[in-house]
Amino acid sequence: MFELLKQDPSSRARLGRLTTTRGVIETPVFMPVGTQASVKALDNRELLEMGSQIILGNTYHLAIRPGMEIIQAAGGLHRFMNWNKPILTDSGGFQVFSLGKIRKIKEHGVEFRSHLDGKSLFLGPKESMEIQRHLGSDIAMVFDECPPHSASREEVIRAVNRTIRWAAECLEQPRAAGQFYFGIVQGVAFADLRKRCAEELVAMNFDGYAIGGVSVGEPEPEMMKAVEITEPHLPENKARYAMGLGTPAQLVELVARGVDMFDCVLPTRVARNGTAFTRKGTFAIKGGAVKAEFGPIEEGCPCFACQNHTRAYIRHLLNVNEILGLRLVSIHNSHFFLTVMSEIRAHLANGTFAEYRKEFAATYVPTEKVRAARAAAAVSPP
Repeated sequence: MFELLKQDPSSRARLGRLTTTRGVIETPVFMPVGTQASVKALDNRELLEMGSQIILGNTYHLAIRPGMEIIQAAGGLHRFMNWNKPILTDSGGFQVFSLGKIRKIKEHGVEFRSHLDGKSLFLGPKESMEIQRHLGSDIAMVFDECPPHSASREEVIRAVNRTIRWAAECLEQPRAAGQFYFGIVQGVAFADLRKRCAEELVAMNFDGYAIGGVSVGEPEPEMMKAVEITEPHLPENKARYAMGLGTPAQLVELVARGVDMFDCVLPTRVARNGTAFTRKGTFAIKGGAVKAEFGPIEEGCPCFACQNHTRAYIRHLLNVNEILGLRLVSIHNSHFFLTVMSEIRAHLANGTFAEYRKEFAATYVPTEKVRAARAAAAVSPP
């Protein structure tokens, strides 16, 4: 159940609370991505210490490895990975987009060729929801078709039609005890198609709604537009989730546009390339400029990496390919994303979100490298 606690008077931003059988999720919330039952480079203790309320798993990837037999034998995904807080599972719908070269869309679902060994895997509404039921996730996403942002209007209409039809089929499937089903709105940047898709899904009375088809390689203004034309058609008493977003600056702006839930692979993905997020933007720790800098990644940051190690040391680890280096940057980046969301919630509660939003935008400078990494994340499997 979602409770709207407070509405920001200066924007569409909302303070809320989503209650699941495994715990309460305070929103707005950032959800670390654990595609294959693990948030890359982080363990559960670290995730809990940095304030993670909920994490993600992926239906397509988990169905291939380790497979449902193993996860069911373990007692479900929570027990398999020893995570006691809520989990949201993607339906495999994003892989319809990201694995476009090894899949074939049919009227009742999608036939994949495994990216590992070429074996056939069919996912449709029935199969996707059955897998998510066995996973035992707290929030299960419906199976949808995510068209590329460059798709023609005719192609998008077909994708929206399938998304609506498949959503209705997903609702008919049995679910795990206490499991929420979230609908996904598609339509690229076509306002009328977004409106139609949203209205038809809302009529089905899902437990929450996602804005899909964003962060799939489109320019940032187009992504913001897709959110802006979708949000007014979503009910105020249900959680709103922008899938696959975004950078810290984007998160602040998307909260201002009425979104409650976010996920993104960026914190750990760019960390593996030696890029750190800070309040002033990003910088490359591998660069020679920090070779003799003996301060933390970011002054004042309470994360383990910043409290215990210097930029110079972490740069050394990265440049000699020591695993600890990418772990430390992953810890810092993930902590930073979660801290930003915690600050947003505090400012919404105190009525000072407008000031926070203005200050964040003035300080944070996006980089071309991060935008390029975000685009790469949109077109390749996590």
